Amino acid sequence: MKNNTAKRPITVLGIDLAKQSFQLHGVNAGGEVVLKKKLNRKQLSAFMANLPVCLIGLEACGGAHHWVRVFTEMGHTVRMMAPQFVKPYVKSNKNDAVDAEAICEAVQRPNMRFVPAKSIEQQDLQSIHRIRSQLVARRTAQANQIRGLLYIRTLLIHGGRSVVRCAHKHQDNRSQWIGEVEQRRGKNITAVAVANKNARIVWALLTKKEDYQAKVA
Repeated sequence: MKNNTAKRPITVLGIDLAKQSFQLHGVNAGGEVVLKKKLNRKQLSAFMANLPVCLIGLEACGGAHHWVRVFTEMGHTVRMMAPQFVKPYVKSNKNDAVDAEAICEAVQRPNMRFVPAKSIEQQDLQSIHRIRSQLVARRTAQANQIRGLLYIRTLLIHGGRSVVRCAHKHQDNRSQWIGEVEQRRGKNITAVAVANKNARIVWALLTKKEDYQAKVA
């Protein structure tokens, strides 16, 4: 399409934002498509600075707030929309050009709900809150892991105490080892030693994906 915005000025412009490339879709007051263009970041700023003021639609994202501030300073009216509200206006298989057209269509809807633009300070504060939320979530997950490990350790020690109490009834190598440790260190330390040994056995079985084979006395 040959773009002739001088004779048919753009009144509504939809922009599909990306990191390096930006797809534009513009229509005039009669709803005719007068612009389909892809620009890089540097070209976009220059193009928008020379474009007569119009209504611009963007999908809300972190970078969109920056462009709202830039385009507003140029005199344009800029509206952001949540992606889920733009999706119903996508007419065919998703690509940049189709998305830009859908944004251009959606921003003109009288019942469309728009996302308020944030200042740099508001975005900085939002970033801090998000970082804090992530830290809290990680700390909670770590605390849960620690509690789980402590619970498992407690169960292993309780199991170790049961083994120690019954060891004198058997003469296998493991029972003899338990009896020797009990004589030297006492029941409590022996129970912990048995728990540690059981933990090592379980870890070895899990990592090697083997079944436990008890030795017959």
